[in-house]
Amino acid sequence: MRCAVFGTGYLGATHAACMAELGHDVLGVDVDAGKIAKLESGEVPFYEPGLAEMLRRNLEAGRLTFTTSYEDAAAFADVHFICVGTPQKQGEYAADLSHVDAVVDALSPLLTEPALIVGKSTVPVGTAVDLVERVRAAAPADVELVWNPEFLREGFAVQDTLSPDRLVCGVERKGEGRGEAILRDVYATLIDRGVPFLVTELATAELAKSSANAFLATKISFINAIAEVCEVAGADAVELADILGHDDRIGRRFLDSGLGFGGGCLPKDIRALMARAGELGANQALHFLREVDSINMRRRTRMVELTRQACGARSSARESRCSEPRSNRDPTTSATPRHSTSPGNCNSRVRR
Repeated sequence: MRCAVFGTGYLGATHAACMAELGHDVLGVDVDAGKIAKLESGEVPFYEPGLAEMLRRNLEAGRLTFTTSYEDAAAFADVHFICVGTPQKQGEYAADLSHVDAVVDALSPLLTEPALIVGKSTVPVGTAVDLVERVRAAAPADVELVWNPEFLREGFAVQDTLSPDRLVCGVERKGEGRGEAILRDVYATLIDRGVPFLVTELATAELAKSSANAFLATKISFINAIAEVCEVAGADAVELADILGHDDRIGRRFLDSGLGFGGGCLPKDIRALMARAGELGANQALHFLREVDSINMRRRTRMVELTRQACGARSSARESRCSEPRSNRDPTTSATPRHSTSPGNCNSRVRR
């Protein structure tokens, strides 16, 4: 099948290469000519294990090409994946959908043959319904839109695309249209391997990604909050996490206390979810995510404090020794202490 992937950042470049790896003919599209030039030469502008080799392999096989032309993409593909970023708006919690809107507005008028647009970008619930209407108003041909959220982990993006836990297909109305059938064809290899293919409404598919990230963020902030208690109570946060992890209802993954969560998804996604809930009149339902965010931000400050304490202990020891008359120093002892004072409570470990 012929596929176009709009946006060649972390999500788009990975998805384009993986779709080519599955045997599809793929055209990656981006307005950034410099990025396109790098990808065409086989260079990935970020590190992701296995991606560079896969990119070069499919470039050489002729299954993967890149362009800055929307006209070429519209004429080439039957399936168009939207993989552009949805960053946090400046000074707000809400997501910036300008890149998604730009793709839909530029592409739709060029689709003169029946086609399928597949949204993969993380968007606030309700976005897809609005995009459906915009596509219908602008596209000359019969064009459908479905939502197929991504669930990639940094460092495992290739694996998560080619061997996902599940595939989600959000459609306007179940049992109607061609979108579900076309997407099943796109992922036929994965479905044949037993990957669950879950069909739902557009709103549910949109919430699938943001809800998953909100849950993971909550779990991380929970164990970091407990680690703060462990620190002052003299408990071992790692052993406590091991104990909790034996409960199947809780599980051990994402229960490692430490610096907290970051990256390009979790922080902005939980804030966008809070903002959208407020717009829909359900602000109180997700008020707890404010505390999740607050714990996470506080954890960064705490780690800096712990680092300063550790470095301060070392510096004080050095200064004390350096201030001694040289004749009073033990020549067999290094000026640098072999063991530094442990930050916080010595019995409270926050990382393995």
